[in-house]
Amino acid sequence: MDTAVALVQAYLHVNGYFTVAEYPVLEAMNRDNYRTLTDIDLLAYRLPHAGGLVPAKQRGAKQPVAAHLTDPILGVSEGGPDLLIAEVKEGRAVLNQGARSPGVLKSVLVRFGCCRLADLDDIVAPLMHRGHVRTKSGSTIRLVAFGSAVTDQSGGYLAVPLDHVVGFLQTHLQSHWSYLRQAQIKDAAFGFLVALEKARRAGMHGAVDQVQLRAHSSDSEVRA
Repeated sequence: MDTAVALVQAYLHVNGYFTVAEYPVLEAMNRDNYRTLTDIDLLAYRLPHAGGLVPAKQRGAKQPVAAHLTDPILGVSEGGPDLLIAEVKEGRAVLNQGARSPGVLKSVLVRFGCCRLADLDDIVAPLMHRGHVRTKSGSTIRLVAFGSAVTDQSGGYLAVPLDHVVGFLQTHLQSHWSYLRQAQIKDAAFGFLVALEKARRAGMHGAVDQVQLRAHSSDSEVRA
């Protein structure tokens, strides 16, 4: 998996989304031949009121609730499920042409069962035009682009800078370090950030110990 895609996937996991990475969309050619038309970097699905709860072993123990608070930049509505169709770029945050193709969008929506076949045209047209749509069943479907540079927010989709993604993950780690440091993180990108945070904190403690040691040595020399 691409490194930038893995980073954004970790970010979406923290925000309560289930994800599918690098989803291939096939196109039927003549006879029985098929080809890969494109792949969608990330498809992310979030149920309303997704959060986090750390269960307590004993009554009266502290229970951190809502450990996975949603980043406001995502503009999540708790009124229904949220489906993101996302592209990730190391450069400018833009959507591939394939990600805005009616055929590709219909294939993705049918695969994830968020709407009926009969409703596809009514959903895909405004999704392509505005970058978001709400279905009759109450689900929200949105187009999102992640990238190192966000130069225009009027492209008909949400654009999120990668430095914001990194900053959000780091803030999340530092805010919930008391229990995240005990967790076995299997997500490669998030696990790497955890390792960096552990190294940073170990370095800070080491520096404090060195300062205290020097102060103690100086005090001993003065007394001598």
